Amino acid sequence: MATALANRAAQTQSIGLWRLSLNFFRELSTATSTQNPPAAGAAAASSSASKKPKRKKKKNLFEVAQFLPNWGLGYHMAKTHWTDVSYQITKINLYKDGRHGKAWGLVHKEGVPAADAPKKISGVHKRCWRYIPHLSKPGDTAPTLMKPTENAPKPDAQLA
Repeated sequence: MATALANRAAQTQSIGLWRLSLNFFRELSTATSTQNPPAAGAAAASSSASKKPKRKKKKNLFEVAQFLPNWGLGYHMAKTHWTDVSYQITKINLYKDGRHGKAWGLVHKEGVPAADAPKKISGVHKRCWRYIPHLSKPGDTAPTLMKPTENAPKPDAQLA
């Protein structure tokens, strides 16, 4: 019976060592497989983010005009691929959402009006519109009204 107990103790020790070695290799293999892919994925994601800048979504005519005073009436706008051609907005009909509608304007070529009457602008819903700040603004063309001051010289008819 003593020999049976000794054999049994030897078997449990060898099985215990076998399990420890298997657990060690299992932990080692799972630790390397779980650490490398996320690190590689994170590095790939950060490198792709640094390579490609986020593209700005271009705006249609109404999305550009909403930030201008009075929805851009009197201001110049053009498509991004146009050179020396712009429209001075004269009328806008908006739909309820504020991003769609119809627009009319005077055509300008190289800053000079090319037509006398306003024309319906085509392609207002396409995402390629921009505001042209260097052309005349509505306040520049309107005559300024001067208020009479008290210190201004009075005409002779009023003095008598």
